[in-house]
Amino acid sequence: MDDAPPPAATDADTDVSEGSVAPARLPRFHLDPVGGIAGDMFAAALLDARPELADGLWRALAGLGLPPSVEIATDPYGDAALTGMRFKVTTPEDEGHGHVRLADVRARLGAARIEPAVRARALAIFTLLAEAEGAVHGVDPAEVTFHEVGAWDATVDIVAAAYLIEALGPARWSCGAIPLGSGRVRCAHGLLPVPAPAVVHLLRGLATHDDGIEGERVTPTGAAILAHLAPAQVASGKPETLVGVGTGFGSRVLPGLSNVLRVLEFAPVAPAAEQERVAVLRFEIDDQTPEDLALGLDHLRARPGILDVLQWPAYGKKGRLVAAIQVLAEADALDGALAVVFDETTTLGVRWSKVARSALARDTALHSDALGTVRVKRARRPAGTVTAKAELDDLAGSAGHAVREERRRDAEAAALGRGRNG
Repeated sequence: MDDAPPPAATDADTDVSEGSVAPARLPRFHLDPVGGIAGDMFAAALLDARPELADGLWRALAGLGLPPSVEIATDPYGDAALTGMRFKVTTPEDEGHGHVRLADVRARLGAARIEPAVRARALAIFTLLAEAEGAVHGVDPAEVTFHEVGAWDATVDIVAAAYLIEALGPARWSCGAIPLGSGRVRCAHGLLPVPAPAVVHLLRGLATHDDGIEGERVTPTGAAILAHLAPAQVASGKPETLVGVGTGFGSRVLPGLSNVLRVLEFAPVAPAAEQERVAVLRFEIDDQTPEDLALGLDHLRARPGILDVLQWPAYGKKGRLVAAIQVLAEADALDGALAVVFDETTTLGVRWSKVARSALARDTALHSDALGTVRVKRARRPAGTVTAKAELDDLAGSAGHAVREERRRDAEAAALGRGRNG
């Protein structure tokens, strides 16, 4: 129970849990804090976007063992401009308040009948709050006393957020600029400036703005959820499809502005081909014998990380016939490729650049016949068709064009899962 899950994957992540899904292939949830963000607004927005998650959420919240006086409701809601949902937790004034420390929260969540992953995520959010409060008040996080955040309504908001994040599965999160608000807010510590000190601590590193509207725009619970998600605040730059939107209303009424948090769900657009970075090296040779240059280029082709080597005739200075060379290498193999070029050829300089390359998804199949094994490269085209190409090197030992052609056709047909006449 002490182990908290990592924040949800962002564009900067190189992997996700289980390490099996590339971040670019994950759905993205973008938080648009029009009015700000609070725990109830976060839960309402996600439920509005994904109403099918409501039944599971109610079961999770039932496992908290809430006092009978605590009531939870979700209601359609709208103002003059927008419609959406509200997530309301009603408690008596003194219900759940008092001196609640992190150990008490651990015990409360430990006794709850909720999934371990949800419990761990909720505890991680509470721990971020304790660390923020401890930092601004100069005390150990374990000694921080929760007041407003220790109430049952805040507990419900955080557990609801933890459940919904977990139920959505691996995803990328992003967030627009966050309105800071201004003025003062009254809490157990007295009057505090807005944004509250703990909120400021939790929002470090996130883009903010001042839209001129006073009041508390980001609650400590909302800020802790954001800190847990660690959202990106830059566009991914990759094609995406907008597949859903949810609008969660807060309890305050803002002058001239809907007090909402919107969540936009994006699905990645499947690319026609995988994109990668490669290095391109170019140079010309006019003072190396063709035999020795051919040997040097063969050594270059055998180098790990070299993808292709091309050679063609061209005319250089003074009308001399030269050999123009182009080398394609993996981006990380650039330095090694340069070293081999300078060692194996007489060139004194190489022009190089790193460029984007789109490559079809491909694999290699093996086909065995009476004369040996033939490797067949298969590629999937954007239209869904699969093409196959036998490796010529594996056919080189066959005498005669007719034999090689028959073996090639057999191997390619087998790789595509059909007979030669299929």
